Amino acid sequence: MPGGIRTIGRATGADFIVDAPLVSRVHCRLTALADGALEVHDLDSTNGTFLNGKRVQTAQVSSGDRIGVGRVELVALRDAD
Repeated sequence: MPGGIRTIGRATGADFIVDAPLVSRVHCRLTALADGALEVHDLDSTNGTFLNGKRVQTAQVSSGDRIGVGRVELVALRDAD
């Protein structure tokens, strides 16, 4: 849903819990934009957030992109894919 925000991190309050070394308590945020795109934003994590292997602060995510938090990679897929 446009405007929807979800967090990724180790904390029990994160929307997507990744209990792994090098992942901050609240590592990054995913935001659904009005045009249907997805944006990732690093939340001052200790080890950074990566998109397709490149460290980013904020970036637009496309279907098939890999989001890296710690040593974990998540793949973004649209429902139609």
